[in-house]
Amino acid sequence: MSYDYDLLVIGSGPSGQKAAIQAAKVDRTVALVERRNMVGGVCVNTGTIPSKTLRESIVYLTGMNQRALYGRSYRPTDDLTMDDLLGRAHRVVGAEIDVIRDQLRRNRVELLSGSASFADSHNLIVHDERGGEQQMSADKIVIAVGTCPARPETVAFDERTILDSDGILVLDQIPGSMVVVGAGVVGIEYASMFAALGTKVTVVERRARLLDFCDIEITEALQYHLRDMGVTFRFNETVTGVEAHKEGALTYLESGKKIASRAVMYSAGRQGATEGLDLAKAGLEADERGRISVQSTYQTSVDNIYAVGDVIGFPSLAASSAEQGRLAARHAFGLQVSSIAKLLPVGIYTIPEVSFVGKTEEELTEQAVPYEVGISRYRELARGQIVGDSYGMLKLLVSPEDHKLLGVHVFGTSATEVVHIGQAVMGTGGTIDYLMESVFNYPTLAESYKVAALDAMNKIQAIDELVG
Repeated sequence: MSYDYDLLVIGSGPSGQKAAIQAAKVDRTVALVERRNMVGGVCVNTGTIPSKTLRESIVYLTGMNQRALYGRSYRPTDDLTMDDLLGRAHRVVGAEIDVIRDQLRRNRVELLSGSASFADSHNLIVHDERGGEQQMSADKIVIAVGTCPARPETVAFDERTILDSDGILVLDQIPGSMVVVGAGVVGIEYASMFAALGTKVTVVERRARLLDFCDIEITEALQYHLRDMGVTFRFNETVTGVEAHKEGALTYLESGKKIASRAVMYSAGRQGATEGLDLAKAGLEADERGRISVQSTYQTSVDNIYAVGDVIGFPSLAASSAEQGRLAARHAFGLQVSSIAKLLPVGIYTIPEVSFVGKTEEELTEQAVPYEVGISRYRELARGQIVGDSYGMLKLLVSPEDHKLLGVHVFGTSATEVVHIGQAVMGTGGTIDYLMESVFNYPTLAESYKVAALDAMNKIQAIDELVG
């Protein structure tokens, strides 16, 4: 049977881009469907790129990293506006979109402007912004539509006072106070950003702690630091309602508490953006969170249709999503396929950053795996003093038997960069012996690996000496 394309991709985020480009590189005809104002997907337009750029703007323009040197009251300027903060984000987003368009063009991937829905398992209807539509067919189809913020039906979002993470990027002014509902990754990232701006932030979380998938010592350090920045935490609390008023909002908790604030940001997780795809016409269905189930090869229950990226759920990381897209395209066209590395680093762009790879202390204890801990604190490193980080730390979890790394946990400046040294050592089966014997540039934060490795080895040797 003849098709218009070998591959049609729905969505241009990291997973969709890589699926399309991989297929094009093996001489398949490829088209990618995306709305005109969303090239690059959520990642580039409303998620990862603008939020992380906003974070960098806040750190730079508030002088956060210089306060350890010049005092807690240090501010480069006292009249920051949202326009000041978002201007950099707009420029970075524009540059990223240009890069993506150029990559698609160079690889001969046709970009179809509009949104897509299924006519059947091989045919898509592309709806353009002017109300027109055209039908396209393909041998293989990849769904890479990503996610959107989940919105409780009981909450009246107005994008001014009551908003989600997308609404943050169109705020016209920095709110004097804010309630953040949900202490997940997105919620706690934005809570830390606005706290750095001087906003009085209250975080409401129904669980007993924040980021319960992270090492508890690291999250306690983060929580302590955020409290020092003025953040109030309300754990084991459930929001029952939010009322918008002329000058702000009132948040009601199940315990009877009321919290007044200028703005309320809901961070209630994310929903697969599958509404409007007419999945049933292709023989597919999504779960209650809009996610699509796939096999290990990213095939759906319909053999010629694949799904990749955040729309399939965990781990929902831009880097792993890109690799999923590449692997799906390779499998679709009968090319050799490997599996994604099991050592996936997690980066949380709070102020300060948190990042880890491997096991936590809680997991190792639950699995009855012996371990020793090695700690290095940034304040003891020359580089830590230079960058003004007196709170950062690197934590290594080490097997006392063979000295291999079991987990790497970092809190502080450049944590999401520093973690990759540990990831590389773990991925190649390396040990702390290697870290102790290595020579690191001085002064660097990377030097913390040597310090932490020596700390762990000292503890291991102390036990060995006692037991003979």
